[in-house]
Parts: sequence; C-alpha cells; structure tokens
Amino acid sequence: MEGDKKGISYRIKWFSNIIQHGLFWHGVRNNLAKIGFDFMPYYWVKEATSPFEPPQIRGSNKNFKVSTFGEDEINYIKNTIIGIEQKDLLSDLKNGEICIGLKDNDTIAAYMFIKCKPFTFRKRYFKLSPGESYLHSMYTFEDYRGKNLAPYLRYHSYKHLQGLGIEHFFSVSEYFNKSTIKFKKKLNSEPVKLYLSVVLFKKWTKNFTLKSY
Repeated sequence: MEGDKKGISYRIKWFSNIIQHGLFWHGVRNNLAKIGFDFMPYYWVKEATSPFEPPQIRGSNKNFKVSTFGEDEINYIKNTIIGIEQKDLLSDLKNGEICIGLKDNDTIAAYMFIKCKPFTFRKRYFKLSPGESYLHSMYTFEDYRGKNLAPYLRYHSYKHLQGLGIEHFFSVSEYFNKSTIKFKKKLNSEPVKLYLSVVLFKKWTKNFTLKSY
C-alpha cells in the first residue's frame, strides 16, 4: 500500500512539473509523432539581439570550465545519453561543426553544437551567410540541472564565435517547449519566423510559414 502511495505521489509530481514548465503539449506532440502524425510548430530565433548581463552559474561550485570538445568527449556523450544512438555526432564534428561544452573538473556537465554552414532542418533549407551560425542540441546532464548552465554556456558560445568573426546567432525553438523559450529570453533572443512542419508517417513532409516578425 505504501509503495502504491509513493508511486501515485511520484506521478502527480511528474505531471505537475510538466504543467509547470509548459511541457504538456510538447509531450502530446511527441507522442503523436511516434504514431506518424508529426506536427511541429517552431520559431526561427535570433539570439543575443541586444546586450545583457552575463549569466552566472548557481551554487558554490567554481570548477566549471568552457572548452571545445573532440572525439573523446563525443564518444562519452554517445555512450551516456539514452535516445541519441541514431545521431552521428562524430560525423557532425568531422563535417566542421563545433561542439562546445562545460566540464566540472573532468566530468562533462553540458554541451551544444554549432553549425556555420547552410543546412536542412525537417526538409526546410536554411542559408547561413558568412558571419552567421546555427546553435543546436543543447543538453545539460541531469546531475547539473537547475544551475543555470544552459544560459551560461550559450553566452560563452557567443564569445567563442565572436573570436572567429561570427557575430550572428540563430536557433530553433519548438513552439510548445516553453522551458527552451524561457531560457532563450534570458539571452535577449527574438523570434524571426514562426514555421510549421508537417510529417506524416515519416514519408510525406510539408513546410509552412505561419508568421514573420
């Protein structure tokens, strides 16, 4: 009986967290996609559109360091995170993408990838001009969540890119993923376009522009 109560309590807390962070419809969209009805509204976002105070890491840990990652770190990520087995991160690295991350001493705490060349997202072509970049695949390991690492790493990725002569930073934010939208607002990000991607049974794809800002 006590185990049942704990299970119910856990499910209530889990569902409450989903509602609190605005992820209910994000979860509905993901479940529909699994059965072949993949409707994804998303923003094309320009980040750091105006100056802001550099984000700070929460807590007393001062051992975090920003660095670019190579094959050793990518292999660790691939072997550790469940659900990314199908992603060829090493090919991304070899094709010129930048992987930048945070380490707590020698332990990876967070990472993200950066494209500086034109690319296709859900069969929509995005042209990146010289001086532009696309930031994607931000991930914070569970033990390090709640420490404000995502905005902190994002800010330092801007600094890294500026050192390479790249001054414009773009990304995709899923419309229903309110936690992602919230963290990007801390970085003075602004939507440029609102798109809708429709994929049916992984065979038929259509893209629509819903709004320009």
